[in-house]
Amino acid sequence: MPFPPGGPADALARIVGDKLGQALGQPFVIENKPGAGGNIGMEQGAKAAADGYTLTLAPTGNLTIAPSLYAKLPYDPAKDYAPITVLATVPNILIVHPSVPARSVAELIALAKAKPGTLNYASPGNGSGPHLAGELLKSMAGIDLVHVPFNGVGPAMTGVLAGDVQMSFAQSSAALPHVKSGKVIALGVASRKRIAAAPELPTIAEAGLPGFDVTSWYALVAPAGTPATVVDRLHAEIVKVLGSADVREKIAALGAEPVGNTPVEFTAMQRAEAARWAKLAREANIHAD
Repeated sequence: MPFPPGGPADALARIVGDKLGQALGQPFVIENKPGAGGNIGMEQGAKAAADGYTLTLAPTGNLTIAPSLYAKLPYDPAKDYAPITVLATVPNILIVHPSVPARSVAELIALAKAKPGTLNYASPGNGSGPHLAGELLKSMAGIDLVHVPFNGVGPAMTGVLAGDVQMSFAQSSAALPHVKSGKVIALGVASRKRIAAAPELPTIAEAGLPGFDVTSWYALVAPAGTPATVVDRLHAEIVKVLGSADVREKIAALGAEPVGNTPVEFTAMQRAEAARWAKLAREANIHAD
């Protein structure tokens, strides 16, 4: 688990790991290995024994975005893992601290244009989905924002709540409780469609940036070289876990939607998103190191 405890990724790992352990008769231990935007844990997962006993919960950013941001990664997303399945997608919400004088996406863009380089946005780390959402907003709106990477979802949210940073693209599960309490203001949803948990929130595409779409997802991967029979068994059991009513209910409570696609579908999804983000990174000259 390449992020600290407390975020939606950690919760997802524990939900699936618990049920998967019951199904396989082998208890799963969640090892949190945060740091370097998830790259430390991803490297350890890549170097683990290829026997199916060590799996890595891999975020979108580390599999599809990081290769375009870092001059050198300690792992190769395309070669160092055996894909199993995407567990769930998690929508991102654009939030601002109440001190920011903007109550819509249009007002935020106008503010950023009037005061270039003065608004900071938090992310869970370099190469994360929220990081790229911020860069996509900068690119599509033609504004200057300053990226402030934190070491995980929880610390990034704490930074916004404290007003140390003015805004963030935060995963819905982390953001909505604070939106409801009034501690942060939600301006829009980063995905293609509105979310059931907050149907009143417009998408950013609806709010004036057509085509804007950044949805985080989390997958399970094994080290490259893991036998196909082991990957197939794990995939079959994980799909069963994701299909169970209690697991779907717990995942929904995180503001996420279960997926459970095949390794082939997962690989196609990864390649398509990697190409998309590589294009943005080139056009916007985005680097993380």
